[in-house]
Amino acid sequence: MTMITRRRTTRIAASLAGLAIAGLAAGTSLAAEEKSVAITQIVEHPALDATRQGVQDALKAAGWEVGKNLTWDYQNAQGNVATAAQIARKFVGEQPDAIVAIATPSAQAVAAATRDIPVVFSAVTDPVGAKLVSSMEKPGGNVTGVSDLSPMDEHLKLITRITPNVKRLGVIYNPGEANAVALVDLVEKTAGQFGMTVEKAASPKSSDVLTAARSLVGKVDAIYVPTDNTVVSAIESVVKVGQDADIPVYAGDTNSVGRGAIAAVGFNYYDVGVQTGEMVAKILAGAKPGDIPASTVSKLELYLNPGSAKEMGVTIPEAVIADAKEVVK
Repeated sequence: MTMITRRRTTRIAASLAGLAIAGLAAGTSLAAEEKSVAITQIVEHPALDATRQGVQDALKAAGWEVGKNLTWDYQNAQGNVATAAQIARKFVGEQPDAIVAIATPSAQAVAAATRDIPVVFSAVTDPVGAKLVSSMEKPGGNVTGVSDLSPMDEHLKLITRITPNVKRLGVIYNPGEANAVALVDLVEKTAGQFGMTVEKAASPKSSDVLTAARSLVGKVDAIYVPTDNTVVSAIESVVKVGQDADIPVYAGDTNSVGRGAIAAVGFNYYDVGVQTGEMVAKILAGAKPGDIPASTVSKLELYLNPGSAKEMGVTIPEAVIADAKEVVK
């Protein structure tokens, strides 16, 4: 069984400790009232699941605990945009104190369904482009949240550090997912700086991922999987193609490294969830979403999977391993 040793960062520990102190200070007032949070997620995969857990843990640290003074309603759209819209309407009808929407399609569905209930998005690549907020600094309205916009220059730099001969980069994405389209555009704008060209393969559904990956064989030197929920939910299919064809597979999210991608530099999505939960806690305490600036995650961590790399014909340099936060054993 693949095992990854997880180490919580000092920043998260301090953040949760601070929220816990605030929750204890609230003491009697929190115990005297009950709040409700509804959380909608476009699809289940480890990165988004970690985000959801981070939200819940941050709320608990702030004094809002499920089963005591917090009602928590979680719904998963199973990758279906129409289902995400149904969940959004259901939640709006129930009038919770806040709705947390994880990933762009779920966030867009909720934002379209209500102008009154506070909405906090999480793991959304381009909140302004997705028309969730008018600006990151001054969101306005009833929506704010945390963006997971990928640092694409760092992603492509990592690819060149491990496999410097990559000139043709394959990218698999769902053209129907706004965040995925934005990421592919960013890959194409950045690739030239690293002497790469980009070959795109569309995968509108998770069941299309294997076919899309196979279509890149013979055309690319490496495959990059962005933080596209459709593709990430089936990344094992991409990994299989990479192993069979000796094509290194890189990911935009660190959780995918434990599932077979050889490397990723990015956010720990639990951190993203904690940051989101901090916003929700402020709203439950009376703050207005439009007054809370939307934010991005600045801390980056390097995750590596040398075993998977070997199966794809790649040896990760020791200098890169020395920089890693986590190495899959």
